[in-house]
Amino acid sequence: MKIDFYILATNKIEEAHHFTCELVEKLYTEKASSIFLHTESQEQAEHFDLLLWTYRDDSFLPHAIYTKTMENMPPILISHGETPPSHASVLFNLHQDIPPFFQAFNHIIEIVFTNTDVQQLARHRYKQYRDHGLEINTIKLS
Repeated sequence: MKIDFYILATNKIEEAHHFTCELVEKLYTEKASSIFLHTESQEQAEHFDLLLWTYRDDSFLPHAIYTKTMENMPPILISHGETPPSHASVLFNLHQDIPPFFQAFNHIIEIVFTNTDVQQLARHRYKQYRDHGLEINTIKLS
């Protein structure tokens, strides 16, 4: 399992969200990965649903808000309360806690921006991953 913490120099949540969309697009186009965005709330899930359509004029990222009753699933799914389908390989954890299903993924991505509360919660998640014996990569971006 690969875990990447992206540490952003910005203190603006919208810039962090935009970076998240860029990274989703990069992973989708380079690896054709199935991607699951685990959000904090339904509101945040809907925000990312819209943002993945609008953050860049010339991008197309096939995605949807996940429900258990979906028949045809796009490669990018967004949810806040559902356990992901078994086919997803990359987890973007946008939640303040580590989800109980994190071990079902090959790659976990955490996005951290310059905010005391966000950084403190990220440190806690980092420690939890480390306590599970997992190797963690930290990528600092300016």
